[in-house]
Amino acid sequence: MFIILRKRSIWVANCKFSSAVVAFFSTFVPEKYISTVKLIPKELIEKYALSKDYSDNVNIILIRICIFLLIIIVVTIIRTIYLIFRRVYIKGNNYIIQIQYGNLVKMHNCKKVIAFDECFTTVIGEGTWQIKPHSICGQYLAANQLNEEKIRELIKNARVTSLDSRSKYNNMVRYKSGKLVPNGDDLLLAFAKLNERGLGELTYDEFLDALSTLWQEIDAYYAGKDVCISILGSGCTRIEGKSLTQQQLLDIIIASYRLSSHKIKLPYQLHIVCKRQDNFSLNKIGENI
Repeated sequence: MFIILRKRSIWVANCKFSSAVVAFFSTFVPEKYISTVKLIPKELIEKYALSKDYSDNVNIILIRICIFLLIIIVVTIIRTIYLIFRRVYIKGNNYIIQIQYGNLVKMHNCKKVIAFDECFTTVIGEGTWQIKPHSICGQYLAANQLNEEKIRELIKNARVTSLDSRSKYNNMVRYKSGKLVPNGDDLLLAFAKLNERGLGELTYDEFLDALSTLWQEIDAYYAGKDVCISILGSGCTRIEGKSLTQQQLLDIIIASYRLSSHKIKLPYQLHIVCKRQDNFSLNKIGENI
């Protein structure tokens, strides 16, 4: 339903913009120039004995319809290209944040931060404790065929130590939210804490603390490359006591990064890769801060 509504809103916007272009075109292009183009064949006019005034009027109407359809096609192509490649840049003292639409898993030429839960669960499924197949983590696990044994080996090689306390879910070994484990050019992130049912959740303060730890980790691991992250908390993770939209979460992440003393130094950048959703727009960045 959301996809249908989104497509409909894009179509309506394209039609409105096209109508404005047509109105502009009609205002500044005299009708006599339009009428020089003949769309009705002479044989058809003679066959049905159409009067000159009638055929001219119909011809102009057809030309305007063709112009309108042509403009809609051109506008749709231009707007689609614009939306696909659109970027928003936030610049500060020796750092740049680049916000864009896309799929984090498909990003190239950067270090990708892939958010796991605090226990680095690798089982994909629909259970409360399992990684959802459609999530970024689920897509990543499926594409890279990572299992628990491989994850534990990566954690050991990175010398990331577990916390003294165990997870609320099945008393599993857990790691500090915000810690990174390198896997080639990918950075695996311990993020959501698990409750008794295996659902990922964080309090608002824990969310901010995880971001603070993440910026320190990225500063240590970016190694002369851009770093791409998703809008953390906008997937299956619940922020306890808060009902935060993707728009609000994006603003919080940007504000946290700007306030942190740990940043990716130029010419390298932090990329925040956003999912297309209703009620979310790159035009609204900063409205919630």
